[in-house]
Parts: sequence; C-alpha cells; structure tokens
Amino acid sequence: MSGAEIDRLIQLLAKLPGLGPRSARRAVLYMLKRREAYMLPLGSAIGEVAQAIHTCRICGNLDTTDPCPICTDESRDGGLVCVVEDVADLWAIERTSSYTGRYHVLGGILSALDGIRPEDLNIAALVDRAASGAVREVILAMNATVEGQSTAHYLTDRLAATGVKVSRLAHGVPIGGELDYLDEGTLAAALKARRPL
Repeated sequence: MSGAEIDRLIQLLAKLPGLGPRSARRAVLYMLKRREAYMLPLGSAIGEVAQAIHTCRICGNLDTTDPCPICTDESRDGGLVCVVEDVADLWAIERTSSYTGRYHVLGGILSALDGIRPEDLNIAALVDRAASGAVREVILAMNATVEGQSTAHYLTDRLAATGVKVSRLAHGVPIGGELDYLDEGTLAAALKARRPL
C-alpha cells in the first residue's frame, strides 16, 4: 500500500499515452528508489518546462521562444507550409531532416463523433497565411485516417480561393514493406498514387 501522494502520482502518470496503471506504478517505484538521480530532477524539469514553453503565434509549435526557431530561421523556405494535426507530427517530420519549409499546426482534426468543428481548429489562421501572398504551396500532412482525409478535403476546399498550390503526403507501400502484409486500403492508395519511373 502507498500514501495518497504516491497514489496521485501513479494516477497522473497512468493518464499519459503508453502508460497504464501497472507501468505508472513501476515508473513511480523506480523513481522513488532513486529520488536524487531521477525524481527530483524530473520534478524540477517539469516545473521549468511548464513555465517556459509557449505556443508559437505563427505556426502553433511549442517552444521556449515565440515565434519559434523554425519560424524565425531565415534559411527555411517561407513559401512552403506543411500543415500537421499536432506538434508531435511536426516533430516527426523535423526528425527526418528532409523538410526545409515552415509549418502550421491545426491542433487536431475534424471529427463529428468528438464534436470537433472547423472553428475549433487553427484553420482560419492557415487560410490567412495562404492568402497573404508569401505562401506558394501548402502540404497537407494529415494522418491516413477517415478523419484525417476528411480534414484534408475540407482544407483543400477552404484553400482553393487563395490560389495557393495544395499537395498532400504520398500514401502507400512503406519502404521495406512486403505487399502480402499490407492491408487493402494501403495497397489501393499505392496503386492510385503510382508514378512513372
């Protein structure tokens, strides 16, 4: 049995993605046994980050500066804007080191079941950015889900009046993937998106 403070910490950690009650309990026990090395520095770091992090007013990224370093980096292509659902997607694309444009974080995707409407997302700011004349192409990097594709179609319609080129990430066979292991939807998307060699 544990005290109320420990139970509260376990319950809070269990709410994090990828952690359930058992994993959270193990993590808390591990940190308690190594308070000086892990628990105290982690608590301090969480407090510092909570105070220092801002949402970038231009793209919606999370960083210690506003605007964020991506938006202020003059070497990046300001005419190319990649639209992502969430900051995690932005970070995933940045890890590839293959994209040199800027970003726009929607803050979610359209979902009738969850009650998420266009006005709940950062769509108006995207349309304003596209209409400003500084953007020549918008890349829609939505997840390949029904909601992601619905959001991409909605954004395509909203951006049509701006005259900006709208493209989307390719979908299909992953590198190293074997056709026999892919689902029908992935194979169908790969066939539709085929290109000449």
